[in-house]
Amino acid sequence: MVSGSPSPPRDGVVVVGAGVVGASVAYHLARLGVRVTLLDREAAPAAGVTGASFAWIGGTAGDWPGGAEDMRASVLADHRRLEAEVPDYAVRWTGSLTWTGEQSTDGTPAVPGRHRVVRDGIAALEPHLRDPPAHALHTPGDGGLDPEAMTRALIAAARARGATVLLGTPVTALETEAGRVTGARSATGFHPAATVVLAAGTGVAALSAALPAEVPVPESPAFRVRVAAPPGLVRTIVSTPEFEVREVRDGELLMTLPRVDGTSPPALARAAENALRHLRNTFRGAEACRLLDHRLGRRPMPPRGPLIGYAAPGRSAYVAVMHAAVTLAPTAGRLIAAELTTGEPPPELRRCRPPAA
Repeated sequence: MVSGSPSPPRDGVVVVGAGVVGASVAYHLARLGVRVTLLDREAAPAAGVTGASFAWIGGTAGDWPGGAEDMRASVLADHRRLEAEVPDYAVRWTGSLTWTGEQSTDGTPAVPGRHRVVRDGIAALEPHLRDPPAHALHTPGDGGLDPEAMTRALIAAARARGATVLLGTPVTALETEAGRVTGARSATGFHPAATVVLAAGTGVAALSAALPAEVPVPESPAFRVRVAAPPGLVRTIVSTPEFEVREVRDGELLMTLPRVDGTSPPALARAAENALRHLRNTFRGAEACRLLDHRLGRRPMPPRGPLIGYAAPGRSAYVAVMHAAVTLAPTAGRLIAAELTTGEPPPELRRCRPPAA
């Protein structure tokens, strides 16, 4: 961690990236009374990988590398906190069903908070399944949300607390003086800051190139399909070996596939059709479903888990890059805001620090 005085002085904080991580950081800073400017190159929030996210929220199963494991215990509580304090922030706490083999050999749950259900129980949870499997894992505490609506809600709440939000404003460079970052340069001018927070996903690698810290940001494709469907066709978050699906709002499903063959427009269109075919083969009543759109995003995948921490002298630049961003963003935003305003390093972030060059 770079040494320096705590709390943002008169120039406040500039946050680069209006995806879910940047929106959460901006909201939590504004909530603490910090003057915040949020910048994004796109004309709408969540226009990058956030909008392509399947947005499955859970605190039990899955991969939690590095510092993600240290934040795990807080993620569900932080999402529920935001539901209580941010207008239009809503999680559908439907629980999940998975039959992708994530269970121990003796049939007991692989992790606490999940339990094994057999065919009759699966059919009760998902009555439209054509052929329920012999057994699955049920996680009642899981939920999902609309990642774009979530991001818009956080940004609106940040604005209501005084944050400045400039969309369609690409950051072209970080300005420095004697090695210290003094602000961000965009097409609209210079935005001075005590600290610049880089939360632009895979774009952080280029923006941080001149900083002392190393910020490796490999990327991985994220493919999301949106489908119009009869309301209630899918009642939980369903994860099968072929696809995942959940109802994001009444009459609309989100789907994702574990892999797609190619990223050209024709290949993605074929993948979307394949997803729809899987859905119709799996659920009774899905014949009426139709594709609305599909989208490919580029997920930032830091190899050792989230990269969160100071990346320049004098606490002048800070990076916040992580997967799974939608799950971790409420907790990460709260912890980052606390560190920037108090100067105290949260213990949950100790394994997230970017390595020094």
